[in-house]
Amino acid sequence: MTLPTIPLFVNNLGGGDKLVGMVVGIFTFSALIIRPYAGHALESRGRGFVYLVGLAIFIISVGGFSFAAGIALLFMLRIIQGAGWGLSTTAGGTIATDIIPAERRGEGLGYFGLSGNIALAFGPSLGLMLVGYISFQQLFLICASFGLIAFILASRIRFKKAAASPDITTVKFDFFERTAVRPSLLLFFITISFGGISTFLPLHTMNKGVEGIQLYFLVFALFLMLSRTFAGRLYDRKGHLFVFIPGTLLVCVALLLLAWLPNMWCLLIAAAFYGLGFGGVQPALQAWAVEKASSGRKGMANATFFSSFDLGVGIGAIVFGQLAFLGYEMIYTLSAGSVFISILLYVYLLIRDKSMVE
Repeated sequence: MTLPTIPLFVNNLGGGDKLVGMVVGIFTFSALIIRPYAGHALESRGRGFVYLVGLAIFIISVGGFSFAAGIALLFMLRIIQGAGWGLSTTAGGTIATDIIPAERRGEGLGYFGLSGNIALAFGPSLGLMLVGYISFQQLFLICASFGLIAFILASRIRFKKAAASPDITTVKFDFFERTAVRPSLLLFFITISFGGISTFLPLHTMNKGVEGIQLYFLVFALFLMLSRTFAGRLYDRKGHLFVFIPGTLLVCVALLLLAWLPNMWCLLIAAAFYGLGFGGVQPALQAWAVEKASSGRKGMANATFFSSFDLGVGIGAIVFGQLAFLGYEMIYTLSAGSVFISILLYVYLLIRDKSMVE
């Protein structure tokens, strides 16, 4: 619900495109900074502690948006929100990894991701609809109440305690899991495009006079859900080669359609392509990121993976905010270029290490 409405709220407070990019981007950088701590805390303090603390921070910060009368306070609250998001999402992904059998990890993480996809199917559209009838303050209080429901449900989970591994006891502190670097780097170049979409698409459609922004997020999430019903199983049976290349090509096409954007139908086709592509690639890369990590490093592998997600979204939001004077069309053209870099890097890694397809 906050994904498309935060940029509108910044505009309502008097901020321009550069401030929109900074307010959106600082959230992901805050999450990025906290994730290494989250990865270690998941192994040392336990899954439940990290998950519940992260959710509590998230609820307080989102509720605090209602009292933000200026961009400076909103900026600080977004930093706090990012910390809560980083803790809770790293913990959530690790808890799912604990539960899912290793031989079905791609399929299982795809199903796990459906929960977020359902939220993406209705949240942005609901937020954009409500903001036409209620104040931003009321909207953010509703968002915080949904977070409170999540906290209550999470408190009922019986969390699995991870066994301590030599990796945790011998290394005082580190910032990433080495076995997760390759898929995380590929994800980084893809999610740069996500930063541009989440930050500027509502403004881009308004500038173009194209209706249907509420439907965009609904169609995107529905096709995201569709792809996750089969892409995870395809990954488990065939490997990432059969998921990554088709998925990233669909994302590239979607971004070029958004750069063009002559009408609502083009917007909705782009949403379908982006949902199909990203919905297949993201769980496949996450499964790849955690599959080779030791049992005591699954949390850090998830932290590394989601850190690359945050870094890509944050850099995309901030850099594209600085380049918005070139036109929103250029933002999506450059985003397609970033995804194409991910494809080239993947092909390079395949040529360099043929064991990747074994």
